[in-house]
Amino acid sequence: MTVNATERRLGAQTPSRSEARRRRRGVSHAPTGYLFVAPFLLVFLAMLVLPLAYAAYLSLFQERLIGGTVFAGLGNYTRALTDPRLLSGVGRVGLFFLIQVPVMLLIALLAALAIDSGLLRLARVFRLGVFLPYAVPSVVAALMWGYLYGRDFGPFSQLAGDLGLPAPAFLTSHWMLGSLANVVTWEFTGYNMIILYAALRAVPHDLYEAAAVDGAGAIRTAWSIKIPALRPALLVCLIFSVIGSFQLFNEPQLMQRLAPSVIDSAYTPNLYAYTLAFTGQEVNYAAAVSFLLGLVIVIASYAVLLVSTRRSRSS
Repeated sequence: MTVNATERRLGAQTPSRSEARRRRRGVSHAPTGYLFVAPFLLVFLAMLVLPLAYAAYLSLFQERLIGGTVFAGLGNYTRALTDPRLLSGVGRVGLFFLIQVPVMLLIALLAALAIDSGLLRLARVFRLGVFLPYAVPSVVAALMWGYLYGRDFGPFSQLAGDLGLPAPAFLTSHWMLGSLANVVTWEFTGYNMIILYAALRAVPHDLYEAAAVDGAGAIRTAWSIKIPALRPALLVCLIFSVIGSFQLFNEPQLMQRLAPSVIDSAYTPNLYAYTLAFTGQEVNYAAAVSFLLGLVIVIASYAVLLVSTRRSRSS
């Protein structure tokens, strides 16, 4: 009896031949996973890590008429931190973010709530119509809105002339930032709406049924259940908007041809870095400006994430 019990314990502890084979197969197949990941790692290194490393290397040098390329250390970064054109561009896109992003996210939120409510007729057509501008390339969108803003040939100016009113000054210094904000809002409201609508579809229907039992209407349900459930999705949209606002380039670069006296080469930091590198041939300084812009984006994104996290904990 004792011998049989001991053999049973040993048999239970000793793996069978099939289990041993499975374990050996798992170990032998482990390098296969690295083979699947290798193409992504190669592309990631070639397209992101190596260019960033090379740009960081370039930012430490200066091109001089006498002496050629010399090591400058942090000289380019010191120059960028005291460059009034760069600082004014960063402040301009910061103001752009404060004006444009809340309006865009509010419209996207209202559109997502309207579609999810089930009370909207032709909801699919409405959803497609709001999302369709995102499918339009930003270059095409900027050209289209530039035509609409045109003072001499735009339809708004022609309509104002027919009504005996002065032509709208969309391309003046006072209205240019709002005009660009309108273009970006038209482009990306549908993108944010889809993110918010997908988050709404993940809310459990039990919460809606409980709210209906308590007598809550559509507005009360949206305010008490849907909007609190959308906080993580809104945070994602907000962080994406921070990155997109500070990377503003296509719209002002194309609008510059329509209003060259309003949009200069340093209207946004991205446009300034592009002009330095490809027009002024100051590649080293442009690399430093680009790295500082990336640092600003990281700090702004972290600040938004930190504030939202503290509010969610306090609530």
